[in-house]
Amino acid sequence: MPKLIPYHNTYKATGVEDAEAQDVVLIHGWGLHAIVFDDIVPALLERFRVTVVDLPGMGQSPLPAADYTLDFLADQMLEIMPEKAHVLGWSLGGLVALAMADKAPQRVQSVVTVAASPRFTSTEGWDTAMKPDILGKFAEMFAEDQEGTLVRFLALNCKGSAAMRADTARLKEILYFCGLPAPKALRGGLDILRDADMRAVLPTLPMPVLMVFGENDHIVPAAAMAASEALINTGRTALIEQVAHVPFLSAPDTFTQAIYDFWREYALTSDV
Repeated sequence: MPKLIPYHNTYKATGVEDAEAQDVVLIHGWGLHAIVFDDIVPALLERFRVTVVDLPGMGQSPLPAADYTLDFLADQMLEIMPEKAHVLGWSLGGLVALAMADKAPQRVQSVVTVAASPRFTSTEGWDTAMKPDILGKFAEMFAEDQEGTLVRFLALNCKGSAAMRADTARLKEILYFCGLPAPKALRGGLDILRDADMRAVLPTLPMPVLMVFGENDHIVPAAAMAASEALINTGRTALIEQVAHVPFLSAPDTFTQAIYDFWREYALTSDV
């Protein structure tokens, strides 16, 4: 029986010869799919081949019969990504990107996390994060009203953004484009957001790491920047003003410039 693998697609670079282009893999967050990155793909294609992927059970990806854990998601992404690539992960995808870098550091050239911290929920010694009971309430609501919970979570993604109404409408449009995600994937994703802790992993990563935060993010507060940056071995953090949890949607030009600045700073690409 053929092995189930996530849906993915690779686009050739438009601004350089294919042989000169490096690879970037984009990994989305909870409940959505790769179309959420559409606004930044053209700018990335100026220098890179871009692989977009739908996490298992979301978008167009099938859901294998396996436990929905962070390790499982990282293994699935490593299965389909190019042999060597930069990895950019948003929200839940940020945790996946860090797990990929931990599992296969020889294959990951750099990591960019977007609206993600090494731990999404607060615990002893990690105060600047969402309270665990908030995600617990989302899980309870999800059990009663899956679609409504998804829509409410999308609204929370955009709360505080200067473009809040437009961002929320856009995320709702993207949500329904491929049909609703599998309930198992959504439940498993919430568990990962609640429980995953990459604080011990982050200082061990040998590749450059950039962690991008939104000034008005209500899911991963900008106050987590300092504690996150203190854990980075090589790299730094960046703050984008007047955006919330989806900075690449709210301010795509500012966001892509920040990413390119990071790649240039660490000599990961040239002439940008």
